Amino acid sequence: MPEYAPSPSHVAEFDSMRGRVTVALLLTIGFYGLALGIAGGLLSIAWLFWVNGHHVNRVTAFCVIGAGIILWSIVPRPERFEPPGPALEPASNPRLFKELNDVASRVGEPMPHEVYLVPDVNAGVRQRGGLMGARGRRVMLLGLPLLQVLTISEMRAVIAHEFGHYHGGDTKLAPWIYKTREAIIRTVRQLSGSSSVLHLPFVWYGQMFLRVTQAISRRQEFAADALAARTVGARPLTTGLRTIFGAALAYDGYWRNEVVPVLSAGFLPPLADGFAQFLREPRVADAINEATQEEMTKPKMDPYDSHPSLPDRIKALEGLPPGPEPASELPALSLLENAPGAEAPLAASLLKPGTPALRPVAWPDVGIEVQVPYWEARVRREAQLLAGQTVANIPRLMLPGDWAADAQRTRAVTIGAALAVALVGSGWTLESLPGAAPVLHRGGDSVEPFGVVEELARGKLTDQGWQERAGTLGIANLRLSVT
Repeated sequence: MPEYAPSPSHVAEFDSMRGRVTVALLLTIGFYGLALGIAGGLLSIAWLFWVNGHHVNRVTAFCVIGAGIILWSIVPRPERFEPPGPALEPASNPRLFKELNDVASRVGEPMPHEVYLVPDVNAGVRQRGGLMGARGRRVMLLGLPLLQVLTISEMRAVIAHEFGHYHGGDTKLAPWIYKTREAIIRTVRQLSGSSSVLHLPFVWYGQMFLRVTQAISRRQEFAADALAARTVGARPLTTGLRTIFGAALAYDGYWRNEVVPVLSAGFLPPLADGFAQFLREPRVADAINEATQEEMTKPKMDPYDSHPSLPDRIKALEGLPPGPEPASELPALSLLENAPGAEAPLAASLLKPGTPALRPVAWPDVGIEVQVPYWEARVRREAQLLAGQTVANIPRLMLPGDWAADAQRTRAVTIGAALAVALVGSGWTLESLPGAAPVLHRGGDSVEPFGVVEELARGKLTDQGWQERAGTLGIANLRLSVT
């Protein structure tokens, strides 16, 4: 792989960076000028009323309070850095840091002072400490699920992109933008509670500020992509961007629907293995492919987006050095010496201080340890609805009307939980893996409890059809209530 070398285009890149810094500074100066001007005007009005004998009235109170709110809101707040996850150390992960050092040397940038593992399908860089991005410590974030879904060369390309933000001075520019954005938001929020007039200029300025600075952010992304393609290759960056887009969509559902309930119950499942299982589920894989294709053909863009659309980023890489073919490579997660061991401190970093340590649990056991107790609690809460009812009576418990109605879905979840609990109680084996619907097995028979209820609600399964099936399975007389 050729070493990265400076080219004449760097002069244009430097000029572009200098232009972005100038714009950010002008926008920051403009905001503080606007705020100080309005606050000064309000205090001037209050002073004129005072010297003319109108010492305290509604106008002077309005002006003094409004000016005070503005001045308090624009005062910069000190930054407190909270580690976003467990720190990764070179001694513990020599292969990963060898890759990071290699990419850093190719880009011509120093290594970050700190590298953290985070629970996101993302990587990022920033600077902490110092003064508005100057003389701070470099920080890099690496997502555990990101390392799982990318190959090694795709990870190199993504890391090169992140070093590109250092290279372009973006991490020095970001504090100016973020601090000003926070001050605008604070000012609007504070004034909105006391005045429906004073906050309007800040709303208008904030909208303009966001549009301009987000446009700057999109240019930064293009520049970082170009540097990554020249350093590692356009091919691994392109495939990596597509993979990240789909995996990020899936990870939100995986984390919210599969992981959070387990963590809340006091257990820690294998996070990486669970996400791999989730991605293998046909309905999840199909949804990812469909969403990615839609994004490639009909991207949803907004002037306030901080990143360009996926097709725009991929198109901008055309004509750049292709680099290696990443398809046959190992996943980047293989570079972590003890990936399963990193999950416990990662999960612990998400919990509130004082929370009891999480107990390890395998995904095949999550159903019995977490889901069944949850279903039993739900069934107990609905004891009046389910009292005296049997599995054969399930169709009578369904609500009439559209399946999409909230009341119908709520009732369906309760009935599905009752059916699942009844089957577990009579010796059926529960199978419930990430991304898959819970299924209960006994011998060669199987029942998908929530699927049964949905089929009944949608009319795909008739009352008689279910009663016949329940009779054949020998479950018709099982009680739905929990004692």
